[in-house]
Amino acid sequence: MVDAALILKCADPGLKPAIVEKFIAQAGSSDPLAVTVRSGNRIILVPQAKTPEEAMALIGEYVGQAVVRVGITQYPAGLGIKDVSELKPDLVDACKNIRMGTALFGKVYRIVTKWYGNAVDEAFEDAIISWQSGYFEGTAVFRAPDPGDVKLAEPKQGEPDAHASVKPEDQDGQDGPNANGASDPNRAGMRIDLSGIGGSR
Repeated sequence: MVDAALILKCADPGLKPAIVEKFIAQAGSSDPLAVTVRSGNRIILVPQAKTPEEAMALIGEYVGQAVVRVGITQYPAGLGIKDVSELKPDLVDACKNIRMGTALFGKVYRIVTKWYGNAVDEAFEDAIISWQSGYFEGTAVFRAPDPGDVKLAEPKQGEPDAHASVKPEDQDGQDGPNANGASDPNRAGMRIDLSGIGGSR
């Protein structure tokens, strides 16, 4: 769990703290030194970094050959650099990673919300998926221009801290008043019992 004070101090001011907490809970990590490496659909197992130097060495080893995500926001490490020598230790600094990651996620969220045409809950879920994949509707979101001033949907619960202690896999239905995940039809629970079908011969 990421400290709320750190989020208030470091997050991009364009995003409400409740949105930032939800973003980190669903797509980030509580470890500032977390390095995730993917090649296609495969996750490459890498040793867990114990120091910033170890994390930077890991990043340098894989950037350019695989997708490398780093730190609390799982920021895309190779973004905007042409050579490994341009990698900065900001990536594994908790505050700087939150600042860079939330600024970039804010842009992704605005791109998705603009596509929807208005601030809807589904835009946040799609923004999370786009953050993880790097793409939305065929657009490379990290390199796409920022659409600027777009009104974003706010988490419905009045207590932003409600998301901080929730694990990403437990997020279904946490956004709104419906506890069964009804705000997103693709994530709703089963409502019809089909277990009796084909039972009698």
